[in-house]
Amino acid sequence: MSATTPARSVAVPAISPRLLAIALVTVVLALMLAYLVGFDQGALSRSGMYLHELMHDGRHLLGVPCH
Repeated sequence: MSATTPARSVAVPAISPRLLAIALVTVVLALMLAYLVGFDQGALSRSGMYLHELMHDGRHLLGVPCH
């Protein structure tokens, strides 16, 4: 009979640092997009009316009051 050694348990983090970084970048980009669509009101769309109208239609699509 041979003696068996107990297996060692290794602590594994519940969330990997890479997944946490991806989630953080996603949240920041989503907040920037929400600002652009919901609260910009044309301040960043000085390049022409196309971007302004795109954001205006996005506000209507999301149900954000704009006028």
